[in-house]
Amino acid sequence: MKLSHRITNITGGGSDGWDVFYRARQMKADGLPVIELTIGEHDIRTSPLILGAMYDAATAGHTGYAAVPGTVTLRETVAARIAKRSGVPTHKENILITPGGQAGLFAAHIAVCDDGDTAAFIDPFYTTYPGTVRTAGAIPKVIVTGPETSFQPTKDALMTATKGAKSLLVNSPNNPTGVVYSAQTMQDIADVCIANDLWLISDEVYDTQIWDGTHITPRSLHDMAERTLVIGSMSKSHAMTGSRIGWICGPENAIAQLLNKATHTNYGVPGFIQDAAEYALNQGDEVEERVAAPFRHRRDLTMQALAGQNVVRAVPAQGAMYVMLDIRATGMDGESFANALLDEELIAVMPGESFGKAAAGHLRVAMTVDDASYVAALSKLIAFAQDRAA
Repeated sequence: MKLSHRITNITGGGSDGWDVFYRARQMKADGLPVIELTIGEHDIRTSPLILGAMYDAATAGHTGYAAVPGTVTLRETVAARIAKRSGVPTHKENILITPGGQAGLFAAHIAVCDDGDTAAFIDPFYTTYPGTVRTAGAIPKVIVTGPETSFQPTKDALMTATKGAKSLLVNSPNNPTGVVYSAQTMQDIADVCIANDLWLISDEVYDTQIWDGTHITPRSLHDMAERTLVIGSMSKSHAMTGSRIGWICGPENAIAQLLNKATHTNYGVPGFIQDAAEYALNQGDEVEERVAAPFRHRRDLTMQALAGQNVVRAVPAQGAMYVMLDIRATGMDGESFANALLDEELIAVMPGESFGKAAAGHLRVAMTVDDASYVAALSKLIAFAQDRAA
């Protein structure tokens, strides 16, 4: 029997860009001591206090069907957090709780795109973006950036690429580059959305991981609240990746319609997980800062390790748990370098090409192992690159 084009075309008929990661995992399964600097998974686990709140909620009986849009108290807590940080009045009616940020991205595109609509996003991009767009029935379109602008999109490129499009997806702090979009870039994005009548989908799951610059949510800019859907998540801010809990924040009418989508798909998020998320958010900013602190420190360790040589250069590492390294001086592309590094040094990193064409000749390094292992792996990577350049 023939499967649908929608399901067989999620990756566009090619690789999803994760070949190095899958190979590294197999090598580890085979007993090799591979150091994985690939995915955005904390080297700590969810706090025992958060797990305790989850356990208490489950044993107290919150294990049945939970309210599909999310519990009232969690939606109020998320809304209050967003209002405090953005300055935009936000209420529970603006919030839909989702099973993780990825589910939120898919739901947002379902909400604003019809079959055959064009949905734009910026290259480099997180690897699931094209597949998310295709699964929603839309046509993906990339807006290419480059190292010459520190991977910040230009207004001209945004304006040209989004003519006739229905939506624009942005991500700041950015995965994979670690770049935080400037105030000017965010204003350019807003201007283009208004000029080209676009819905803006803003992926802000790394908003607690800012090392340089300031996080600006485009929803806070003039005339943008009614055309912006913000995706948030507990995964990165509270090391709750496996709990699969996030949210969409947007106009009340959009959230009301997204409730219909949730009713006919996942039918809500388990209540005990929602209660744990509410508990975590109510612990305040200090918890989020503690979770983020190791990545700020490792960003500094990265800059120290790179000092004194010019074969491996860092894209401005302003936020998120990654650093993007430019290895073009070796004469190798990112994919060839990453595969060779894995084979010869047992260090796994993601080639820039996994995230689109714009980051060719780069690597994304996840700063997600302990400091000593991270510095040792980074030193080997630099020495490996120097040998190739020589």
